[in-house]
Amino acid sequence: MPEHRLGTREEWLAAREQLLAREKEHTRLGDEIARQRRELPWVPVNEEYRFDTDDGEKSLAELFDGRSQLLVYHFMFGPSYDAGCPTCSSMADSFDGALPHLHARDVTFLLVSQAPLQKLQAYKRRMGWSIPWASTAPTDFNYAIGFSHTEEQTREAVPPEAVSALPPIAAHNAGATGTDLVSYISEGFGFSTFVRENGTVYHTYSATDRGVEFLMGYYGILDRAPKGRDEGEEWQVWIRRHDEYDSE
Repeated sequence: MPEHRLGTREEWLAAREQLLAREKEHTRLGDEIARQRRELPWVPVNEEYRFDTDDGEKSLAELFDGRSQLLVYHFMFGPSYDAGCPTCSSMADSFDGALPHLHARDVTFLLVSQAPLQKLQAYKRRMGWSIPWASTAPTDFNYAIGFSHTEEQTREAVPPEAVSALPPIAAHNAGATGTDLVSYISEGFGFSTFVRENGTVYHTYSATDRGVEFLMGYYGILDRAPKGRDEGEEWQVWIRRHDEYDSE
């Protein structure tokens, strides 16, 4: 651990008070951003998307499960994957416990992926999750929302020289999912929200990249640890599926 500035209790209290003012400012800014997020325009979803679920084929409206709000995590698990993305899996580990609380606020939360339902069900059993998981295989939902691309689109958007410049996490996770790099990055991760009102479904919000860090609860905890995230240039390469940490 690198050397760190030392101080007295009095010096710590003074510095802590200064930091607390910044933390409160950050909280108030977060409240304002959340308000602006809720004020985004709603976009009607007119397409008849169909999904494979544990209970048979369902429409987007039926995924709401009788509630008025639907939250979707676009989980990276493409048709060629042998297993789900480790980073997405690390997020999903905390979802089950949140479900009863979300349901109490008229919110349904589920995962969607491009892989066939049978693959998703087998992986879900391995991970021990209960969160609903729908396959988008019968529809172009993930493509339309912007979280999946064909391999041709990926090769066009990310030429070979750009692929080789991707951060180490890309190749690491491609190997961990049992697919090649182009197939791996043809799937995207993200979070989308929908609302159903007067029989119409509306798309209200989507986020990706660091916009989904709020789902990575361990990062918020690590940010308060003395060493922080301690990732360096090996961003997220340390992340494993919860049943793999003792296997190395």
